[in-house]
Amino acid sequence: MIDQETSAAPARGKVSDRAAVLRAATQSTHEKLDTSIMAARPFDSISNYSKFLKVQHAFHRDVSPLYDAQVLQNLIPDLPNRARLAAVVQDATDLGITLPDYVTAPATAEDTGLPEALGWLYVVEGSNLGAAFLFRAALKLGLSATHGARHLAEAPEGRAKQWRDFRAALDAVQLTEAEQARAITGANVAFECVRSLVAEHLAGRPSDSETVTFPGVS
Repeated sequence: MIDQETSAAPARGKVSDRAAVLRAATQSTHEKLDTSIMAARPFDSISNYSKFLKVQHAFHRDVSPLYDAQVLQNLIPDLPNRARLAAVVQDATDLGITLPDYVTAPATAEDTGLPEALGWLYVVEGSNLGAAFLFRAALKLGLSATHGARHLAEAPEGRAKQWRDFRAALDAVQLTEAEQARAITGANVAFECVRSLVAEHLAGRPSDSETVTFPGVS
């Protein structure tokens, strides 16, 4: 279950730069993911991009329950509006892509703890900040914010403000040192999850690491 005692309210007083801590602690895992995605050349063709959409669909489907969790909405007020699963599904529909069926339902937010959930959200929201480069690549394929690349487009308020608002909310959550470590674990597991999905759907080969699925933590 999500740890209610650590989620009751944002911290008062000094605010930690939790996003910076997470970035430093996950740098190696993040770089491995970026390398695997670029090696698969997802924007070389619509065919490759279609495989990339399957990666995005699998990941955003797995994390979608976090955006509906009231305990997380209390900490990040605009959280429901940040979910991108519906946009990914619409992008696939635009391109006539059949998305895989899943036998099991996605995990719920209650299946993991609050610190781990924050680590996962850091990865998902950070990917939106970094999607500007991917969106420009999608435009070269003839895609747009209204056709095929909705989930990569920036929010009306802009990527920078959206990230600043999330970062401020993330930094304001009160966590112990042990819980901070759990948030780092959650973020690293999230990056590994995407890397295993890239190997499965985009690279067309088994992952060189163990398959990881959400939530991946206890």
